Amino acid sequence: MLDFTVAIPARFASTRLPGKPLLDIGGMPMIRHVAERALAAGARDVVVATDDLRIVEALQMESVRVCMTSPEHRSGTDRLAECAGQLSWPDDRIIVNLQGDEPFAPATGIRQLAELLAASGEPMATLVTEIRDLAEFNNPNAVKVVLDRRGRALYFSRAPVPWPRDVPGALPSPAWRHIGIYAYRAGFLRQLSMLPPSPLECSESLEQLRALENGFGIAVARTLAEFPQGVDTQEDLDRANRYWADRKE
Repeated sequence: MLDFTVAIPARFASTRLPGKPLLDIGGMPMIRHVAERALAAGARDVVVATDDLRIVEALQMESVRVCMTSPEHRSGTDRLAECAGQLSWPDDRIIVNLQGDEPFAPATGIRQLAELLAASGEPMATLVTEIRDLAEFNNPNAVKVVLDRRGRALYFSRAPVPWPRDVPGALPSPAWRHIGIYAYRAGFLRQLSMLPPSPLECSESLEQLRALENGFGIAVARTLAEFPQGVDTQEDLDRANRYWADRKE
């Protein structure tokens, strides 16, 4: 069985939804839902990297470790790099970065990503799903991915790419939406965090572009399991509670 760690960056001061990790879904803080999904994936370790003691208090779970990190980090990747140093992860340890606002991430999808990284030979890996709706293709909150023939990322963008020049307004086939979950070896995680934020990363506000802009490959695979929408807004939170209630019926 593949040996991997799931690390969950979680900060309290979310801009659009303050205190997001502690918001209630079905009677339980969201961060606990995320940690339970990581445990269900069969990870060797589940670690939550946070900067707030209120999140620590909500995570009194026997099988989950908590790593206190600086509140100054610009991205989840940088937060996990500090965690990697504190916990002395070996360079070859596979780390799956599961966002703290993904309370329904499928266990099979988390495992698929760890296996993809192990098999790919690339320093980083992620998952995508096909876009079938033109509105989603044009939505800047849906991050698009352009792939090469070997299934590696060429570019990530909030813009509708690739743009069908000869049929403006059409949905290209295929069009891929990025699922915001990553895997990398701990050594590469440290290396990536030491690089300065790149121009494309800052322009698109997409941290994965730092890897591409510095010449590192990102392996990509189509997810085998549905990732329900994460929680960024109050509307998303209301949807998550309805989803949880429907699952319990």
